[in-house]
Amino acid sequence: MLTTLLAQGPDWISFDTTSFVQQFWSNTIDGLAYGAIYALIAMGYTLVYGVLRLINFAHSEVFIVGAYAVFFTLSALGFGSSAPGLSVGALVGDLALAMVAAMVVSGIVAVILERVAYRPLRRRGAPPLVFLITAIGASFTLQYLIFIWRGANPEQALIMFRPEPIFSVFGTDVDNQQITIIVAALLIMVIADVFINRTRLGRGLRAVAQDPDTATLMGVNKERVIMLTFLVGGILAGAASLFYVMKVPSGVQYNGGFILGIKAFAAAVLGGIGNIRGALLGGLLLGIIGNYGQTLLGSAQWTDVVAFVVLIVILMVRPTGILGESLGKARV
Repeated sequence: MLTTLLAQGPDWISFDTTSFVQQFWSNTIDGLAYGAIYALIAMGYTLVYGVLRLINFAHSEVFIVGAYAVFFTLSALGFGSSAPGLSVGALVGDLALAMVAAMVVSGIVAVILERVAYRPLRRRGAPPLVFLITAIGASFTLQYLIFIWRGANPEQALIMFRPEPIFSVFGTDVDNQQITIIVAALLIMVIADVFINRTRLGRGLRAVAQDPDTATLMGVNKERVIMLTFLVGGILAGAASLFYVMKVPSGVQYNGGFILGIKAFAAAVLGGIGNIRGALLGGLLLGIIGNYGQTLLGSAQWTDVVAFVVLIVILMVRPTGILGESLGKARV
């Protein structure tokens, strides 16, 4: 592909500044909606890395399992290819039920993954490279177990409700779908941040992240904390899966979490992996930058390219990410 582009000369890339200016606010708002989804998934990556120094590549499959839970729950409740026409109260109740189901399923899968794939390696004192290879293997294993179960085709698109404009920002309509995703995702992220920084369990998690040996001597159960870390990451991925299905109704597919997982991991690195608030910032920035790039360069194919180029540039200037690691030498 690169050879073809180079053969076309300078005409293969152009800057559509007019469209960029015209669609600036719509791209910003929609980018925040996508970025909120990236941020929720990125928090799972950053939590596990903060405690274990492990890049859990299987987290994308934990997320997509949650998306299947959303699909089956909403299908059982009568949702289909058209909006169900429920009252606001009934719709909120059904969506809350689907979110809880996704959180439970993703949380369980994340805990099972930790017990089956990673805990035996810790007990044997395996080197970091073994953990990395295991994480990649676990990702493909989960992915193809879903493939065997559901096949290669995407599930039927589910429409939860029709996007309707609520208010305008500089002449750009902001619809109820965008508001729901951004507000609900930010609320969940604030709750997660309070849990990590204000609760007893959160203090135990931060203690293990900073110095696991000393934390153990002080009475902190390290294995329980690690299990909690995976559980919280899975719960956040489950919440993200509802918003993902809401935004991309036809996105429930066996490999649907792969690219999204890479973006979420990039968001965690961009904000400062190991930093909860960095994951939030990185996710929102990645969503917005991707939208800006595709409009400026005139094609959706540039979305990921621009986002990752910006990531590389920022890391060249600040290798620890925008916010760096939180709590000084602590890793959460």
